[in-house]
Amino acid sequence: MELSSPLAYAEDPRTAADRAAALETAGLDAVWVAEAYGFDSPTIMGYLAARTERMRIGSAILNVYSRTPALIAQTAAGLDAISGGRALLGVGASGPQVVEGWHGRLYDRPLGRAREVIQLSRRIWRREVIEHHGITDLPVPPEKGGTLGKPLKLLNHPVRDTIPVYLAALGPASVRTAAEIADGWLPFLYAPEHAEKVWGPALAEGRATRDPALGPLQVVAGGLLAIGDDAAAVRDLMRPTVALYVGGMGAPGRNFYFDLICSYGYEAAAAVIQEHYLAGRKKDAEAAVPAELLEQLCLAGPEGYVRDRVEVFRESGVTMLNVTPVGPDPARLIEHVRSWL
Repeated sequence: MELSSPLAYAEDPRTAADRAAALETAGLDAVWVAEAYGFDSPTIMGYLAARTERMRIGSAILNVYSRTPALIAQTAAGLDAISGGRALLGVGASGPQVVEGWHGRLYDRPLGRAREVIQLSRRIWRREVIEHHGITDLPVPPEKGGTLGKPLKLLNHPVRDTIPVYLAALGPASVRTAAEIADGWLPFLYAPEHAEKVWGPALAEGRATRDPALGPLQVVAGGLLAIGDDAAAVRDLMRPTVALYVGGMGAPGRNFYFDLICSYGYEAAAAVIQEHYLAGRKKDAEAAVPAELLEQLCLAGPEGYVRDRVEVFRESGVTMLNVTPVGPDPARLIEHVRSWL
């Protein structure tokens, strides 16, 4: 099992990059950079490439609406070049509120767009001359108004012609797609105790049609990490995140995270969280998050307990443990967990 960490999202990116460089020295294998509707991730990933030497640098995620498939492929190839072959491309659909509210794009055909981005990226990295007609037309044909476009290939020679692609997915159809065509899968709010029940059938269906040349599906998941007799209290730090996603990331009936928590068996709690959050009672929403769920989403407690949690994640299929170390010495925490893997 490998070890990764998400880049701290809400603080100064240079400070966060400095911390990531220290975690590389402690044994971190990869860092994942979010985007949402804050700073763009490629800029920060380029800075990380200059500040680090060994660990891989991934986007988690670039959404498939705000950039063309060709630009996503170019961005990954550029990062791979300046990092010396350390890029990981994480893509996904994001959600309607960000895509339509921030990027001004209709949230349509999310799975088709993700599939198209993955397939075109791989062709572009192989420097194929690209002619493709699907959701995206390359080039734009005359009947759709195209005039001077012609099939092109990537101008530069990539460092690698196969950059690992990870698909962010939660629902059965998107998880099935990840297992079928992606190098890896990026779930969110991953509770390993429920993974087989919630995603097992979709993963099995996707793997049944997976190209063996892709190798085994990589799975990146984890949570807050803290070790100590009083570390269980750290789990409460997840309350605002769970409340935000379950309660506020989508309207009623159109919230992937709400549906996910329901599939874990917390339907009543999810309804209360959403009701409070949408009414502006954020603290009440946070208080309604079940303590049992927080325990499942984290790796926080005495050392023996955390070691057991690592094995629970491993046994559920996780191949890269993605943790956020909490405490005065994050590097020491990473070193500690690294010694167990």
